[in-house]
Amino acid sequence: MCTCARYSLHAPRRDRPSPGEPACARRGACKADGVKMYSDYAPHRTRQIIADLTAAAIVIASIVGGVAVFSAVSELARFGRQMRDAGTGFGASMTEVGARLGDVPLIGQGIRAPFDAASGAGSTLQSAGQGQEELVLRAAAALGVGVAIVPILVLLLVWLVPRLRFAVRATRTRSLVRSGVDLDLLALRALSTQRMDAIAAVDPDAVSAWRRRDPVAMRRLADLELRSSGIRVG
Repeated sequence: MCTCARYSLHAPRRDRPSPGEPACARRGACKADGVKMYSDYAPHRTRQIIADLTAAAIVIASIVGGVAVFSAVSELARFGRQMRDAGTGFGASMTEVGARLGDVPLIGQGIRAPFDAASGAGSTLQSAGQGQEELVLRAAAALGVGVAIVPILVLLLVWLVPRLRFAVRATRTRSLVRSGVDLDLLALRALSTQRMDAIAAVDPDAVSAWRRRDPVAMRRLADLELRSSGIRVG
């Protein structure tokens, strides 16, 4: 796609490029162009910039909020961690005591049995603490992701989809204008894409006006299409 220094809807037909030749090639003002993200009209462009900044702030706030929720909920896992550590320490102590008493001649094995049983209870406590810790961490992760992802998903629908639609429409319209599109084609696009109340404000019988090539109606329809696409001609 190419970019011209200026583009107009009134280029004489003899000045238009031959098929396959870029519209701006004869004027030597072409350069590579990208997707058009912002309107040429200052009020619309200002609203778009404010919306983009607001969306970025919401994304950052959502991520920060998700991290904060995860950190707060995961603090509850310390109780399970303490239970696990207590069970590990208790079990190890009972095993050690039982091993030492088991070496006592004649009565060692009898004395050791209660400590071995207590060591098993310590293992049970350790498993319960570990299970509680893992459960709390999973809940913290789920809540943190939920707090972060739900506002972002809503934002995708409310902000990103319309912004992408505008970018596609503005880029296509700009390409049409810079390729030397006729006024009547832009007017026809307005009849096809604009709201009925906006078209009726241009002319109560805009279709008939387009068919008879009414210059005033066609210009107003083309301007309506260009403005809604964020393209300023001149």
